[in-house]
Amino acid sequence: MTQVSDFIENRTYDEIAVRDTARLSRTFTRCDADIFADVTGNINPAHVDPEFAKSDLFHEVIANGMWGAALISTVLGTELPGPGTIYLDQSLSFRAPIFLGDVIVVTVTAREKDDLHHRITFDCRCTNQAGKVVIEGTAIVIAPKEKIKRPRVTLPEVRVEMQGAKFRNLIAMAEKLVPLRTAIIHPVNDLVLHGMFAAVEADLIVPTLVGPEHRIREVAERIGADLSEIPVIDVPHSHAAADKAAELVRENKAEALMKSALHTDEFMRPLVRHDSGLRTERRMSHVFIMDVPTFDRTIFITDAALNVAPDLLAKRDITQNAIDLAHAVGLDLPKVAILSAVENVEPQIPSTIEAAALCGMAHRKQITGGLVDGPLAYDNAISEEAARTKGIESAVAGKADILVMPNLETGNMIAKQLVYMASAEAAGIVAGARVPIILTSRAGSIENRLASCAVAALMRDYQIKRVAP
Repeated sequence: MTQVSDFIENRTYDEIAVRDTARLSRTFTRCDADIFADVTGNINPAHVDPEFAKSDLFHEVIANGMWGAALISTVLGTELPGPGTIYLDQSLSFRAPIFLGDVIVVTVTAREKDDLHHRITFDCRCTNQAGKVVIEGTAIVIAPKEKIKRPRVTLPEVRVEMQGAKFRNLIAMAEKLVPLRTAIIHPVNDLVLHGMFAAVEADLIVPTLVGPEHRIREVAERIGADLSEIPVIDVPHSHAAADKAAELVRENKAEALMKSALHTDEFMRPLVRHDSGLRTERRMSHVFIMDVPTFDRTIFITDAALNVAPDLLAKRDITQNAIDLAHAVGLDLPKVAILSAVENVEPQIPSTIEAAALCGMAHRKQITGGLVDGPLAYDNAISEEAARTKGIESAVAGKADILVMPNLETGNMIAKQLVYMASAEAAGIVAGARVPIILTSRAGSIENRLASCAVAALMRDYQIKRVAP
């Protein structure tokens, strides 16, 4: 049987007496502030800028008063008088700001009735959790003449996802470390230098610029950047810049490398040579660290930039590199999904056979530090519902942190789909080398570069601690 609470019901003009009261309590959240700003277009920094909210100036303004005023309308339209109410006029005074976390109690009280026009004047008051009045005034409405009772509409849940929120946590972790001495290779465009200065300001890196000096300084002059305290090593072209950067690592003058305005092949070719001094016993591989606003965790996608069609042994290194990187950013036991088109081993799909072999290698401790399962399709790797629907019982299915791709094309397309269709941010790191190699898309944003520097710093700290006696 339907309960009364499932309905919304008004009180007619004749049912309302002077001094009748209705109340509503609501906590003001970050989501409320963001939705209000989005719907109204009100981007006053007092409402939407967390840094401004911390400043003294913020406390001098009437912040988010209109949100509180909207709650008054809510009470009048849904409780007293309720459905059928016509709002005519209001006069409100904003006595104090409403801050995030404030619990606001809205009270409307019938002050006087106009029998000729069926109008009611209400005294309106909003108080916070301390009992302080933040809004007060009056509202005049036409109260309904007829009774209205309707099923209460359940509104859809609205969530405001903050782009880059997970990356901000990584940056905060990295800011506690000693800044990373980073050689930036061929930084001859605006975006690279902007990203570099953002990383310097955040105390993530201490840069050395390697490239044609005249071109670097032309860019700096164009964007108004001061390079007076930043070393610039002059080399004739991008090939020489990559060679020189590798030399800086060999001489212990750099702890990380960063790709700038050159193609990945050109950037990596001198770094993967046997005489580069950067190679380890493992194959180098690329990892995209994805901050997807609508997803509950950071996702690692590998390999999407270096190894085109890796064989089984290469995939073993790719998987281990990604696990180590996950450890570096704070995941103690990452869940690793070896992806294919299906979740069963099918002889006609080679990636399913390799996935099963990688699981066996993990069982034999040839891959360590993570829970590995596969083959898994993309849907049942990241969605617990999809895994349940297909009857997959696994500690990884639906909960994967790391997605190991069957080949480069698959990984690259998935990563870019998330960026351009799901508003994801993507940090990029090459793992498996002696030092972290920051490798982002040439079209990557400043935020991507900043997050990549943070991940590199965390990775280098992890490398140092792992080899410490």
